[in-house]
Amino acid sequence: MRLSTLLCLAATLAGATPALGAGPAFDVSYLWHPERANVVAYERKVAQLLGPAVAARLRVVKGSDNYGLIYMRHGARDSTFALSRRHTLLLVKHGLEPAVIIPSQAWQVLPLPEAAPAREAVVAAPKPAGPPPTRLERRIESYIAGLRRRGRVRGDERTSWSVYDFTSGKKLVSINEDEAFETASMIKPFIALAYFDAVAKGTRRYGPAERRRMELMIRDSDNASADWFLRRLGGPRAVQRRLTAAYGPMLRGLRLVEYIPLSGRTYRNKATAHDYSRFLYALWRGELPGSAEIKRVMGLPKPDRLTEGVEDMPDSVEVYDKTGTTARLCGDMGILVAKTPEGKAYPYIMVGVIQKGDHARHYFTWMRRRGDVIRGVSGLVYRYIAARHEIEDSTASTGRSSDRSGG
Repeated sequence: MRLSTLLCLAATLAGATPALGAGPAFDVSYLWHPERANVVAYERKVAQLLGPAVAARLRVVKGSDNYGLIYMRHGARDSTFALSRRHTLLLVKHGLEPAVIIPSQAWQVLPLPEAAPAREAVVAAPKPAGPPPTRLERRIESYIAGLRRRGRVRGDERTSWSVYDFTSGKKLVSINEDEAFETASMIKPFIALAYFDAVAKGTRRYGPAERRRMELMIRDSDNASADWFLRRLGGPRAVQRRLTAAYGPMLRGLRLVEYIPLSGRTYRNKATAHDYSRFLYALWRGELPGSAEIKRVMGLPKPDRLTEGVEDMPDSVEVYDKTGTTARLCGDMGILVAKTPEGKAYPYIMVGVIQKGDHARHYFTWMRRRGDVIRGVSGLVYRYIAARHEIEDSTASTGRSSDRSGG
């Protein structure tokens, strides 16, 4: 379908509204990215693969600080999910990201440019000095696409990535950054934040017993300690209300609704990679209550997926992180600090999450292999940061340990 025809259809459909009284409505999401031109280019690929019927209802929309590609379906959850699965099979086969469902809302729809100017905008856009920030994103997308073609990342698995460079003040990667994923144990630093918020307001204390519990929760990913803090604060919903009231703009996608059972089978708590990134940004800048203590505990020696076993990762790189693992989620979020031999620091944020549509049949094998996917991306990110800031370090690690983390 010609893009001019698509524009006419898009304008006609833009005013359509879902039927009233039909329950929650859902759309299909394909990509979120900070650069509008990238979403426009991605729209052409999706439209070409999925055909004119889908293309007629594709929209480029404006998020809070990025852009998304949405199929405006306004359908029921089950039927929209079934449609997204069919789309995913075709998209993944051609190296694109899976489609996911997302609650319908009053999207801010942006017009699609004509084909020729759009190509000029992508190809002829002025490049800033040095490597363009989107180069790293393209490398990660290519890496994941290659893994999908080889079956290393399956068709029912979604990925989300976020990288922020403190030195340049630039977001280098935003791939599905605003899509909600299960949190697993990566929600525990948010629980810590809620507790220190209560301490700052004088309703709770932080003594030796609480310090011990905090270390168990973050360093050892102890679920009983996480639930201990949740109970002290009135339960999951009370913690959600506290965090929303005090840090709502930072934790926009957070949905904390359940305790973490001893088995670790927590699937209902949700957050986005952007939530983790904004939290880590404020943490590093010391803008949160208890920032220094949260950072200290997140920096205690423990297994991680951002430095351990990462090819070319120097032993000198510091990491402040929290992993998360269930039978259908593998992730890590943290701040890494690369250093020159002279000690100059270059901190950056990295978040990587892989979520499977159903439970992995072989949990430990799946955890180890998806952990290696995150390690592979972390290696790409470090090498990009090192080249960007001309970091030279001869103490490169060849892999400090295998993945032992189950938190």
